[in-house]
Amino acid sequence: MLKVGLQLYTLREELEQDFEGTIRKVAELGYSGVEFFHYFGRTAGQVKALLEETGLVAVGAHRPYDAMLNDTEQEITFNLEIGNRNLIVPYLTEEQRNWPEVAAGLRTIGEKCKAAGAVLSYHNHDFEFTEKVDGQPAFDYLFEAVPAEQLQVEMDTCWVYYGGYDPAEYIRKYAGRLPIIHLKDLKKKEDGSPETVVLGEGEVDLAAIIEAAAKAGVEWAVVEQDFCSRSPLGSVADSLNWIKTYENQGGSIHV
Repeated sequence: MLKVGLQLYTLREELEQDFEGTIRKVAELGYSGVEFFHYFGRTAGQVKALLEETGLVAVGAHRPYDAMLNDTEQEITFNLEIGNRNLIVPYLTEEQRNWPEVAAGLRTIGEKCKAAGAVLSYHNHDFEFTEKVDGQPAFDYLFEAVPAEQLQVEMDTCWVYYGGYDPAEYIRKYAGRLPIIHLKDLKKKEDGSPETVVLGEGEVDLAAIIEAAAKAGVEWAVVEQDFCSRSPLGSVADSLNWIKTYENQGGSIHV
């Protein structure tokens, strides 16, 4: 049974204006955990105290690749102090996408995380599927080139879909190496570009993803909406309502 968290990037403007108040609202909506991307100047002690106050779990943290590579110990220390073990590389710029070099960097970071009792994961977009290395998607290349004990998968299922692949099949492929998935929905615009939408309002087969994830041993489904056409807080509330309805229909997810 998957637990439900929220990637706080969705609420980035709200957090900048009122970090503590926004986190409290996420807890009030009924999310069980949060995935960080920025701490808005708060100390580890302040973040930990807020999590303890709200009862939210620190599911993970998206941290820039350069920061993870150059300030590994500092990143690990901060996150372990707030109660988070999952450090996640969320994105690579075009300049960074020398895939053999990235694999070497991830091995180095992953070994340091492992030694400290933390876990390194990599979060995909669509370019890991459209860009190829030796004829295979860069996504598969990375996870073949870096052992599982040094690198886990955080699969953004929506971007797998937009990249032209079946997310449920990819979940099954990486079962046992996949503690967290991102649950996201989209619609394709007339020009083919993606528009992220509230769960259930797009074209992604969310039910197939959730059931495959539950069977694959995934622990957390993290809701994310990159851009919201209406209120971000209202959007994440509506997405959670979709999940509650799906749970009430017997789905393998628990709010």
